[in-house]
Amino acid sequence: MSDAVKTACDLAAGKCVPCEGGVPKLTPAQAEAQVQALPLWRLTHDATRIRRDFTLPDFKSVIRLFNNVAALAEREQHHPDLHLEGYRRAWIEIHTHAVGGLSENDFILAAKIDAVAPG
Repeated sequence: MSDAVKTACDLAAGKCVPCEGGVPKLTPAQAEAQVQALPLWRLTHDATRIRRDFTLPDFKSVIRLFNNVAALAEREQHHPDLHLEGYRRAWIEIHTHAVGGLSENDFILAAKIDAVAPG
């Protein structure tokens, strides 16, 4: 990813590119600048992951979200960590395992999740 920050629309229009490592992870400054385009997400784990939290009406709504995100992740071949707590609280964390931190793919997937997730 270049130092240019992409908009949420630019990210959502992008495509995750398979990553087997060999590319540098985003610096904390780059990650902080890019996450600003996705206001529902925040940096975690010393700016090596991004996270979005959800409180949905019921358990079925959480499972529907997870199923939608799973289908999206399969299409993009980039898979987030999905977490469920209780019956209606959930969060999604994304990072690129191969680089040990954040890459452009993570922000692309986050923008696409925003398009399929409730409010």
